[in-house]
Amino acid sequence: MPESLGSESRRGLAYGISAYVMWGLFPLYWPLLQPAGALEILGHRILWSLATMGVLLLIWRRQAAFRQILRTPGQRWPLAFAALLITFNWATYIWGVNNGRVVETALGYFISPLLTVVLGVVVLGERLRRLQWAALSLTALAIVILAVDYGRLPWVALVLACSFGSYGLLKKQADVGGIESLAFETLCAAPVAAGFLIWLTAQGQADFAQHGVWHMLLIATTGLITAVPLICFGEAANRVSMVSLGLMQYLAPTIQFLLGVLWFHEAMPGSRLAGFALVWTALILFTAESINHRRLQLARSPYAAEALV
Repeated sequence: MPESLGSESRRGLAYGISAYVMWGLFPLYWPLLQPAGALEILGHRILWSLATMGVLLLIWRRQAAFRQILRTPGQRWPLAFAALLITFNWATYIWGVNNGRVVETALGYFISPLLTVVLGVVVLGERLRRLQWAALSLTALAIVILAVDYGRLPWVALVLACSFGSYGLLKKQADVGGIESLAFETLCAAPVAAGFLIWLTAQGQADFAQHGVWHMLLIATTGLITAVPLICFGEAANRVSMVSLGLMQYLAPTIQFLLGVLWFHEAMPGSRLAGFALVWTALILFTAESINHRRLQLARSPYAAEALV
């Protein structure tokens, strides 16, 4: 492998690990914004993210790409629906973290890659390979076990997994850059977010600027908190293979799981741990099968070694 390519790959790995570690540490951030409720935090996240992405559009000179989205229905409509899904996903995640369900949010992002495969079958007509069927069967069994353990369906996990998987599918269909994409998505959600925050303030129920400058500044950082890992992820995606990104994606829910158990002291009885063990087994099968399948696909390519870095 040429030295420059190896250096770019190492930089890509550093960017990717940074992105997923930041996402994994999110459960430590959202409780700092209390006593603001999940919907108020969400509203501010949307508006501050829009402001941040607007600045980034100017810095990276992506205004033309953003205007292209506005002119192209094939990009505009998938991203408009993606905006709805990511708003729903953000709301569920913030609510889950701030209501003692960090472990369940981790479960959602563990099973998200597996449910993405299901979407590929249902929406795109893809066919599952044998080990993929085995991984999905183990996941279904794990959800049943966890539902019995919780005394309910782990709905936070399922909402996160389904919304994020569908969001990824729509983003793939739109096929646009990350910065202009998120700028458009937050622009779509901004009117509703602004209207809600104005109503909340008029009702005297808004917490923004009611708990000191530090709390106000923390809420204002939601835009940066959203943008920085996304930028790192974009830099990683340009430098490393999908195999490497696929492996790194498990960093975030692993960190969230450990935080839920060790930092927030959420209960982890044996039956719940057994359910998670089945999910982890399914992910090992799924990941090993995906890597092997990709190796077979790249076997005839002269750049196969670099593609797997």
